[in-house]
Amino acid sequence: MTEILTITLNPTLDLSAETAQVTAGPKLRLEEPVAEPGGGGINVARAIVAMGGRARAVAALGGTTGTRLLGLLEPSGVSVAAFSLAGETRQSLAVTETTTGQQYRFVLPGPQWTPAQVAELLDRLADDVRRMGPGAVVVLSGSQPPGVPAGFAQDLARRIAQARLIVDTSGAALTQVVEHPDPQAPVYALRMDHGESEALAGRSLAQVTDSLDYAQSLVAAGVAQVVILARGSQGSVLATTDLRLHCAPPEVPVKSKVGAGDSFTGGFALALAQGQSPEAALRLGTAAAAAAVMTPGSALCRGEDVIRIEAQCRLSALA
Repeated sequence: MTEILTITLNPTLDLSAETAQVTAGPKLRLEEPVAEPGGGGINVARAIVAMGGRARAVAALGGTTGTRLLGLLEPSGVSVAAFSLAGETRQSLAVTETTTGQQYRFVLPGPQWTPAQVAELLDRLADDVRRMGPGAVVVLSGSQPPGVPAGFAQDLARRIAQARLIVDTSGAALTQVVEHPDPQAPVYALRMDHGESEALAGRSLAQVTDSLDYAQSLVAAGVAQVVILARGSQGSVLATTDLRLHCAPPEVPVKSKVGAGDSFTGGFALALAQGQSPEAALRLGTAAAAAAVMTPGSALCRGEDVIRIEAQCRLSALA
């Protein structure tokens, strides 16, 4: 299997807890919180391991929170390569209201980066990927902390052109990739959720074919070789120059939607590293995302659920 490297610029110590009702004003007494290591690339690596794969995670860590996060990762089976920062790693809190099942998520911004730190990390990643060899699967996932330029993903793509770079980011970084593509160094695959794709398209993507049309337009513009757009409970679509695919999961009980996107990206990356086709990668990613919503709090997919759900996913090639 080809090696998988994940990158987390803005990791987080994920805390999840429950309370009867969330209301403004009074103190809200939470149940005992669950602490888990989080951040896009870290979660992707954890999902890959849960599905029987192997991944190495580069994570920018700092302060006592970073040390605690690293300790939580030790039993996960993920090999971690820490990039040390002087600032404090952020924390996030997900609170589930037990009376309604609604979930409230509070996320801090993360430490400020300097231009020197950005340049140092790019150099380190270029060296790491060079040692991995051609065709390596690299995942840049999660938000970007303050100080990291919006064009980081494209800078990385230019430095590791021999690898297959999967990007799953948000905010200004996502807008930069979509609106200012570099056709000479496109990312290999770009994934975004339904709300993000509608916002960037500037229109409603009500139908599956609408999402496919938009995804394929991004491929044509040189944004990425593969574009994946999530559609919530309807699964995801994938477009290349020649492919227009939709994969729908079976109906599953929903406990928490946290981690579904990272689990998808983990499944997709794992299938690619195993030499599987884009169709198979879309199916495994879809199954992993559906499995993730069945777990509470910020927990990710369980391998046994992914195997069972994958057989029930419906893959279609659309005109």
